[in-house]
Parts: sequence; structure tokens; C-alpha cells
Amino acid sequence: MDTFLQNVVNALQWGSFYALIALGYSMVYGVLMLFNFAHGDIFMVGSYIGFFIATGLIGLSTLGIISLPGWVILILTILIAMILTSFVGMLVERIGYRPLRNAPRASAAITGLMIGIIFETANLYLLGASRRKFPEIIDTSIFQIGNVSLTNTKIFIVIISLLFMLALNQFIQHTKWGMAIRAMAYDFTVVPLMGVPVNTIAALTFGLGSALAAAAGVFYGMAYPVLDPYMGIEYGWKSFVAAILGGRGSVIGTVIAGFLMGFLDIFVATYFPSTMRNLISFSIILVILTFRPHGFFGRAYSAQLRL
Repeated sequence: MDTFLQNVVNALQWGSFYALIALGYSMVYGVLMLFNFAHGDIFMVGSYIGFFIATGLIGLSTLGIISLPGWVILILTILIAMILTSFVGMLVERIGYRPLRNAPRASAAITGLMIGIIFETANLYLLGASRRKFPEIIDTSIFQIGNVSLTNTKIFIVIISLLFMLALNQFIQHTKWGMAIRAMAYDFTVVPLMGVPVNTIAALTFGLGSALAAAAGVFYGMAYPVLDPYMGIEYGWKSFVAAILGGRGSVIGTVIAGFLMGFLDIFVATYFPSTMRNLISFSIILVILTFRPHGFFGRAYSAQLRL
């Protein structure tokens, strides 16, 4: 039982990464009916931006130029990384996807893959192939509940991730901009005739998704402090699967699917050989999609797709 509970704690942290990244995939797909295959690498970019921000703030604090406690540095790192990465996402939309909005969907998919390769290659060229160690922003404290170990880092990551997800859901459901996003997801063709600025909403969607990916990048650096130029590939693809499993444009479904992916990763590796983790996890997801082809909360989309 102690091992089971410890794995639950680890899975909640792991699932937080997948859920935050998957929300970016889900929002873009729900609104624009395209898959932003560069989103995994935006997660990587956000983690590196967070790395440089945290390193700079800690360096300034060490030199005595500024005097900030670790929690303030952490909050500033998350917020600044989210803001900067959101601009990266909006730039990707403006340069890479907007000119292809009326092109075949295959063209946009290939463009996303190429943008991801550009991010990876630029990282290798500018920073080299060596991995980077994310700085320790706050001291780690360990709490024992029976034989289950909790750290302040894990608690922070899970709670703040859930708050971000809740904030996104409230934004989508209860604001004018959120209403416009939901309207575009419902009927992309008619909504512009009602005065909704399509380009602005598309850029906002990319910006929000990229900001959440940046938060996931910083959280990942806090928990597993080794950054790699190709770290966005596996996490990006698994988060993409979570977005599909959650259902088109469903925030709640995507969050549930992201945490499910985290639980599968942790528990399958616990009870089976680690080499079988992806095989067993994706087999389970395949069975779920067989019975729920539109995902947990997805519905059949009757309008003609722009293929």
C-alpha cells in the first residue's frame, strides 16, 4: 500500500506535465482544426527560457544586486517564462500557420514538424549538445506521511498546475475572449461573419497553450533538473495523445487524459519492465479509443473538415 500511494504521488506530478502540455494541443485543434506538432518543442523552449531566467535571477541575488527569496525567484521565473514563451507561440502561429490556414491540413502538419526541428537545431547550434542542469531555486523539504515521502516541490507543482488548469477553464467558460474561442471551435466559418477577430483569437489560443507549456517546462526542470534539446519530442507526442484522448477542445477531458497518461507511465514501469512501458500504455489507450473514438468528452464533428 505504501508503494502504491508513493506511486500515486509521483503519477500526479508526472501527469501535471502531460496535462499542461496537452491543453495547448487541445486548444489549437479545437479552434483551428490543426495539430501544432511544434508544441512539444515549445515546451522545451519554455524550459530553457525558465533556466536562463532562474540562473540570471539567482546570480543577481548572489552578487547582492537584488535581494529576493527563493519563492519570489521561482514565481518570477514561472511568470516571465510563460509570458516570453507565449510570444514564441504567437510568433509560430503568425509566421508558420497563418499563411497555411486555408491550405490542406497535411501542409500545416508538416510545417509544425519543421518548426520543431528548427527549434531543436537552433538550440544545438546556440547552446551546444551538452545538457543543462536546472538551478535549484528553493531548498527541498521532505515530509513523511507514514512511509510515503512528499516534497515541497511535488506539492507545489501539483497544486499550481491544477490552479492553472482551473484558471484556463474559467477563462474559457466565463470571459468574452473565452466565448469567442468556444464559438470558433463550434463553427470556424460562420464566426468571422459575426465580427469575431479570427487572427486575434488564433494568436491568443497559441499564446495560452504556449504559456502553459512553459509552466510545464519550469516544473519539469524543478522536478527532474536535466534539460535536453530533444526533451520535447517524447513529452510532446504523449501529450498529443492525451489531447486526442480527452476529446476535441475539452479542457476537463484533456486534463483527465493527461493525468491518466502520467499514471500509466508510472504504474506500468513499476509493475512491468520499463522497456514495455510505452507498449502497454499505448495499448491501453488504443482500447479506450476503440470504445470512445471521440475521446472522453469529445463529440462527433458534423461540419465539413478543412482537409
